[in-house]
Amino acid sequence: MGTDQARHDVWASGDSYEQYVGRWSRLVAKEFIRWLAIPADRQWLDVGCGTGALSQAILTLANPKSIKGIDRSAQFIASARERVDRPNVEFATGDAQELPVDSGTYDVAVSGLVLNFVPQPERMAAEMARAVRRNGTVALYVWDYASRMQFMRHFWNAAASLDPAAFDLDEGRRFPLCDPNALLELFQTVGIRHVETRPIDIHTDFKNFDDFWDPILGGQGSAPGYAMALSEENRAQLRERLYNSLPFAVDGSIPMVARAWAIKGFK
Repeated sequence: MGTDQARHDVWASGDSYEQYVGRWSRLVAKEFIRWLAIPADRQWLDVGCGTGALSQAILTLANPKSIKGIDRSAQFIASARERVDRPNVEFATGDAQELPVDSGTYDVAVSGLVLNFVPQPERMAAEMARAVRRNGTVALYVWDYASRMQFMRHFWNAAASLDPAAFDLDEGRRFPLCDPNALLELFQTVGIRHVETRPIDIHTDFKNFDDFWDPILGGQGSAPGYAMALSEENRAQLRERLYNSLPFAVDGSIPMVARAWAIKGFK
């Protein structure tokens, strides 16, 4: 087995992404929006909106005046438009590091699970701050790849045990911005004030092994992109190693926990 890094970060199919990680992101998004406690009738910007998980949570829980979602993937934007079809919600393609919005336009700029996948995270944070009004809120969350994102930890531990090249592809090693101290430093560097962080833990209980493995075959994200780049023989070896290492319950389900780190502050 052998590979390189960024070419496995595939983001094209909204449906495949939903099955792999979108369904879990939606659970984090709800708790994240409750934590922000933004008053009703505010203008929101969703940076790296993906398939619309965070925008949907905003609609459900925050009674916004409007939402604009931006993502670099045209396929994800199309999926978001199908999933979140409301007159006060707009989706458009764009770069998180150079947001196609006027300065000081929004009350809140948020982002879910995107920061680690942009080449210059500091630029993204600065752009989110630029987009909001004075005293506006800037907030985001990322997976705790290095520790409590358990289903990804199991995947990369199994992959690295079979393929030394997989060691450096592990998001927990690739992405330093997956802990509260790093996030705090980033926000302070771009001038965001009164910063708070918190963990958000959710249950990621898989019904059975197929519920765990089949979304990986969709090829969306770093781990699935890696798996689908393997030969059939090596992918079968990875499947077997995972099957033998996962924490099955008596009923065949696989109970696990995923942690996201959330951060918020004011411009």
